[in-house]
Amino acid sequence: MLNVETRYAIDPRTAKGFDTDTLRRHFHLGALFGAGQINLVYTHYDRMIIGGAVPAGQDLVLDKVKEAGTESILDRREMVIANIGDTGAVRVGGQDYTLANGEMLYIGMGAGAVTFAGAGRFYILSAPAHKTWPTRLVTLEDAVQVDLGSQAGANARTIRQFVHPNVMPSCQLVVGMTRLAPGSVWNTMPAHTHDRRMEAYLYVELPEDQAVVHLMGQPDETRHMIIRNEQGAISPPWSIHSGAGTAAYAFIWAMAGDNVDFTDMDMVDMGDLR
Repeated sequence: MLNVETRYAIDPRTAKGFDTDTLRRHFHLGALFGAGQINLVYTHYDRMIIGGAVPAGQDLVLDKVKEAGTESILDRREMVIANIGDTGAVRVGGQDYTLANGEMLYIGMGAGAVTFAGAGRFYILSAPAHKTWPTRLVTLEDAVQVDLGSQAGANARTIRQFVHPNVMPSCQLVVGMTRLAPGSVWNTMPAHTHDRRMEAYLYVELPEDQAVVHLMGQPDETRHMIIRNEQGAISPPWSIHSGAGTAAYAFIWAMAGDNVDFTDMDMVDMGDLR
């Protein structure tokens, strides 16, 4: 079963007046992972598609998506698939790829239909592409590891860059995973924005009775959403994207936009947050 929802872009002035329900309706990503389903959210922020596929014992085929406007979703798009479940398989371009937990598959433009199988829980990210790069499985060993933060700042964390210029080329998708060290709760703090690209977060490895307080909004007009395990957030280019968890967690971050330079960000001074 394929389900697709469209989310339109919201400007920061309008977002200032949102109550909790309205904020979540536009920016919260919930119910992505349903057994036997492919659930997609088509956003008007850099036309990124965010979704989930859970085969649950059957093959699920992702091909034509009306909202993409092409015969097959990858006709003018690239895609990254991250497995957050048990080992699963993805078939594309006549080849089968086995994804263990935490591994990611980059799929180049024009590859055709994508089939999901096995025990995986697949997180799907897609953005428009201008050329075809080779399809590639990126393992944990292939990813570039960067350690940031400090225990004193409660933000010691390990970043793994999977689809990233340090690892491989892509058109505009940049994707990785960050895992917090024991005792750390903050991700991406001090906060930043990057006006040239949007970002999406998916929080994983969070106990079911725990949550992340996800901060968003302009630096001087912040808002928050409570986010549970395997839920996420759409972050507009004008918004900070940071969070603090009530227990240990990890998150997958994905960016699309003008530029693939990971350091292309505008830092926000802690004193300017409100």
